[in-house]
Amino acid sequence: MATRETRVRQSVSLPAPIAKRVNAIARSKKTSATRVIVDLIESGLEAQEQERKRLFELADRLTRSKSPGEQQRLKDELARLVFGA
Repeated sequence: MATRETRVRQSVSLPAPIAKRVNAIARSKKTSATRVIVDLIESGLEAQEQERKRLFELADRLTRSKSPGEQQRLKDELARLVFGA
């Protein structure tokens, strides 16, 4: 017997331009706006997790690096990830 995911009802207010975009995507995919919102949230959460992993990977490489040039490159890359520079 398949297990069903527990669903939690949430109320979200979207800015009108975002709601229009969500509805346009839903129409083009022939699905509901709710499904589009769930997909977008899942994608955003996954992207955030990947960014976090990348940050820790770079920090780990920085601590293991012996080369001053490599260390500076990694510091610069970490700064771009953290501060968006």
